[in-house]
Amino acid sequence: MLCKLVHQDLYKRKKFDFTRFHLAVLIASFTNLTKFQINKGMERGSGKWGSISRGMIPLLALHTVSEYSRLDRKPPITASLLAANTLIYLRPKFLNHLLPTTDQVWFNPHLIFKYKDLKRFFLSPFFHINESHLVYNMLSLLWKGIQLETSMGSAEFTSMVATLVSMSQGVTLLLAKSLLIFFDYERPYYNEYSLGFSGVLFAMKVVANAQSDEYTSVHGLMVPTRYAAWAELILIQMFVPGVSFLGHLGGILAGLLYLRLKASFSGPSPLTQLMRGFRHALNWPLRLVKSLLRTRPRITGRGTTGGRNARDTLQRWRCQACTFDNSGRLNICEMCGTGHADDGPSSPVPTSDIHDLSLEELRRRRIQRFG
Repeated sequence: MLCKLVHQDLYKRKKFDFTRFHLAVLIASFTNLTKFQINKGMERGSGKWGSISRGMIPLLALHTVSEYSRLDRKPPITASLLAANTLIYLRPKFLNHLLPTTDQVWFNPHLIFKYKDLKRFFLSPFFHINESHLVYNMLSLLWKGIQLETSMGSAEFTSMVATLVSMSQGVTLLLAKSLLIFFDYERPYYNEYSLGFSGVLFAMKVVANAQSDEYTSVHGLMVPTRYAAWAELILIQMFVPGVSFLGHLGGILAGLLYLRLKASFSGPSPLTQLMRGFRHALNWPLRLVKSLLRTRPRITGRGTTGGRNARDTLQRWRCQACTFDNSGRLNICEMCGTGHADDGPSSPVPTSDIHDLSLEELRRRRIQRFG
């Protein structure tokens, strides 16, 4: 059966439009993965496809570190998604026995409906068929993830990604079933095998561009930024016809549906609230430690602040020269420098019994004390 193996994402920064697009076509040509038939003699269930890096993953890691080093705030969820997709592709020994094989997670509408296979439904976006497929999707995720997570916060970004994964897969599944029922499109779409994160990336692209009123270049064609995903959907299908058209279309429709649902409900979504509560719970031990390690209260001329040593506030003494209330721990007036008249604390002295100094003398003593 036909395999849709190359999930390209051509969402680019302005000056790299042509470069990244030509790179995508070049990769598809050299790897010969645009279209092919699954050979009967291929080792099935091994889960080892593309498990050896040919040099592109180190470049991806270097580019990721370079991008993150420029940021004041490092988006943690984007980094986690990059790491998860890369580890799933590399399948290190400590994870190999836990991960399903590639054959067990192909997104195939026929198998999902027939066996109610949720594993294929939820896990297929996180598996990639080869290194170029992984690296190109992760470069796109890096840029979109940083942009969206920085603007909306990690909790809401996590909620959005989880929602878009489910929506993009669900919409693609419904499109394939509808084409089968109404147009009898069984082989091209209903029995199609596909993998990759690009459906979710198309949905993220729609969300990121929803509020933009600017124009952007899509392979040299100037289009409104909010419609760039539609232009890329058509152009990619023209230049790289082996990609999963239905998967990309499902991602765009999922992004539009997400925006419509978000506009219908005020306030954060329940999943966002759950993520914030989970983060709050994780930070509780740290807050407890900080509260236990608070510094001792600062001593000022009027006693302590914070109330840990309440008796100091009761043992204040009033300077007989300038009437400033000083802490019982001080032997000289913090304001004018006059010594404490008694060995122990004294009660406030009535104003009529205080020997008043001239303003010039008080000024001189203050300058001598603080100047």
